Parts: sequence; C-alpha cells; structure tokens
Amino acid sequence: MKRSLSLRSRMMLLFAAVVGVLLAACSIASYALLSHQVRAQGDKELLETAAPITADLAPGPEEQDVNELQIPNQYFELLDPAAHVIQRSENLRPGLLEIGSEPLDPLHNQFRTLHRTRYGKLRVALVPFAQAGTTRFLAIAMSTRRVDQVLDLYRDAVLIFLPLSLLLTALLSAWYVGRSLRPLADLTERASAMAERVTSAGDAGGKPLWWPLPAGNTSDEIGRLSQTFNRLAERVELALTQLRQFVTDASHQLRTPLTVLHGETELALAEPRSPESYRDTLRLLEDELSKLNRMVEGLFTLSMADAGQLRLARDPLYLDEVLEESCMLVKALAQAKRIRLERHLASDIPYRGDEVFLRQLFLIFLDNALKYSPPDSTISVGMERQEGTVRASFTDEGPGIAPEHLPHIFKRFFRAPRAKAEESHSGGLGLAIAEAIAHCQGGSIECQSTPGRGSTFTVTLPLEGGPAPMPSLSEKTPPPRHNAAVERRG
Repeated sequence: MKRSLSLRSRMMLLFAAVVGVLLAACSIASYALLSHQVRAQGDKELLETAAPITADLAPGPEEQDVNELQIPNQYFELLDPAAHVIQRSENLRPGLLEIGSEPLDPLHNQFRTLHRTRYGKLRVALVPFAQAGTTRFLAIAMSTRRVDQVLDLYRDAVLIFLPLSLLLTALLSAWYVGRSLRPLADLTERASAMAERVTSAGDAGGKPLWWPLPAGNTSDEIGRLSQTFNRLAERVELALTQLRQFVTDASHQLRTPLTVLHGETELALAEPRSPESYRDTLRLLEDELSKLNRMVEGLFTLSMADAGQLRLARDPLYLDEVLEESCMLVKALAQAKRIRLERHLASDIPYRGDEVFLRQLFLIFLDNALKYSPPDSTISVGMERQEGTVRASFTDEGPGIAPEHLPHIFKRFFRAPRAKAEESHSGGLGLAIAEAIAHCQGGSIECQSTPGRGSTFTVTLPLEGGPAPMPSLSEKTPPPRHNAAVERRG
C-alpha cells in the first residue's frame, strides 16, 4: 500500500500549486497587457510621424517629398488605392514592404506586421489622405526590434523569477504550515502519552496526565483547539483523580461494616449461644446492614447527580412546612440528647421542588447539628425570603470546623477531625449528597464556622420569581407525620 503524504506536505503542495497558478496567470496577463500597451505606443508613434508628412503631400500632387525621405529605421511609400507604389523613400528597396494586394480602406488607418523582410520584423501603418481629390495612402514602416527587446526582456525575467518565486513560496509555506501545525503535533504526542498513562495498570507514579499546551493565538482555530483540549484534559485528569480517590475511600468505608458483619457471623456460628446473645448479634448485624444500605443509596444518588440524571420533581409545596416536618422528625432525638431545637421560620413560603429530596436535604444538616452538638446546647433553625431566594440556616454550638478543613467538607467520605461524635448516618456522604440536591434545585450551600463556637450551614434556593399557584390557606392540610426512625436518612 502506498504511503499517503502527510497533512503538512499536502498543505504545502496545495499552497505552492495555488500560488504558482496565480503567479503564472498574473505573469501571462501582465505580459499580454504590456505587449498591448507597447505595441499601441508604437502604432501611435507611427501615426505621429505620418501626420506632418501627409500634411505636406496633400496640397501638391507633384511633390516628390517621399522619394527624398531618408530617416534611419523608418521607411515610407506613397500608394494609390490599388496599392501601387507611387513614391518610396531612398532607404527602401522596391518590393521590400510587400503591402500585398488586399484592398486598402480609404476611411481608416490600417496596421500590418511584416515578419520576414530584409530589415527584420516591421510594423507598417497605412494612413489614407486626400491629394487633389484623389485618395492616397502613406505607408510608414518601423522596425519592431526595440519593442521585441522590451517584451523579450520581460519574458526572460518572468521565466527566471517565476520558478524562484515558486521555490521561495514552497519554502515559506513549508515553514508556516509546519509552525501552524506544531500545536497539533504536540497535541497528538501528549494525547498519546496521556492515553498510555490512563490505560496503563497502576498509578502514574504521581506524574500529571497532561501538560497544558500553549494556547498561542486564541483567535484562530488552532489556539481554540488547544484551549479546548487543555480544558478537556484537565477535566479528564480531575475525573480520574476523583475516581481513584472515591474508589479508595469507598473501599475503606465499606471494609469496616463488612469486617464487622463477617466477624459477628463467624462468632455466632462458632458455637451454640443463648437466644439473647443471638438477638444482640442480629441487632448489630441489622445496624451494620442499615449503614451499608444508606451508604449504597448515597452512592447511587451521587452517581446519578454526577451523570446529570438526578431528576427532581417540581411539585408545588410550602418550603417552611417541609423544614418544620424535618424538625419534628428529629425532635425526639434532640430531646434524648438534651438539645434545644429553636425554629425561626417565615410562614407560607410557596416553592416548586421535590419534597422527598428537600426533606432529605434538611435532615442531613439537622442530623449533623445533632451529631456534633454537646448536651444542653441549642440548635437554631431559620428560614427567610431574601431577594428572590429562600435561605434556610442551621446553627449549632458544636466544636466547629478549622479553616483549613472548610474547603473539603463537601468531599465524599471526608470527615474533619472535630470533637468525638457518633458514627455518621450517611457514611461520610451526607454533605456531598446535600450539595448535589441543592445544585439540582438550582441552589447553593455556604458554611461559616468558628472553632470552639459552632458552625452555620446556609442553604440558598431560588424562588424563580413565578412559583406555581398554591392552594389557599383554607385548603392547606397539615403535613403528614412520619416515623423519625424511618425518615432520618441524613
């Protein structure tokens, strides 16, 4: 199979061919224009030379002025309408002009070119004029040697400079095309290296998957392509890093409950035990299975959010009622821990959203606040409208979060080393799930924390200006009450 030319070679050849055709066409056109202009100037010179002679011949038919003419490189004949020679200049031998037997036009000047004469190539002008009532023709001939020399010089210059121009064009096009395509070559090389690192087994040894390409001129296609590939490579590298970290963290988090399940099962099967002991073991297994189930559900929710397939309903509801219901679900747990739950909620806030996910969102923050709040402390829950948005805040009096840990608290399986607290009900995924739900609702989450004094999480959700019509207050029914043990999945 023949090896095809590279893109660089094809572009260089195409560029050189196009430029060569254009140069050749321009050279031919300019040569034709120059030839026309030079010959027209020669014809004009013939007419200017003939004008005073015909003026002298017209009044005196007996004058022998033509016979007496002897001008270097200029030859004259006086002809009758039948092209018979009446007079000729002294420097012209008979029959040399060879005007021919063609009829002469008595009304217009005529021009002829005689190629093979004793005097070389001649240009002849036949100028009609009236002499004593009779039409006469003055034939004046001049050598075309000067015109031909100019045209030959121009043609020789074109034949010399055209190949040199093509060669220079080919060299310049090769340099420019190579320079223009260099980012593509770098892109191919680095993309191949990135593919090798992505597909190779094991870690890349800490080396980055991609070195950014220089964007160069961002207004041309190559520059924009480099920018696009840089962004794509950054996202691929970030996704792979997150995936590796996620797999590492998930395997670490799943290992503990699986180890407990395996150990307790082996211990229960090792020897006969009392019914009470079996019940304790089953309770422990149920608790660990519940943790695994919550973790798997959280991972599924996050995977759907990552894929952009987390579809939330947009049902009309009152957001303050959803938050009030969430507070009621954790009220028993707050009382058991001697924690006061203060609510400052604006009433009747219409909203369009998914009630199940919104309740899960609020329960995550309530669960975290209860988990890290010491006994005899207060958790403050607020909700208010503010400039086309609704803001829900959750403030606890726990140990707080160090400033260096704040940027990482929404990462999956991340736990800031705060004060000792009970095991998370979401397996370290609660805040990541909350952030995914808030983003799907078009909102955001902020955290302000002071170590030793507590933390405040603020959820901002857009009201979107035109919520769906809500039922009247008389038609509103109290929200259904649910079992807190079942609903609390934060």
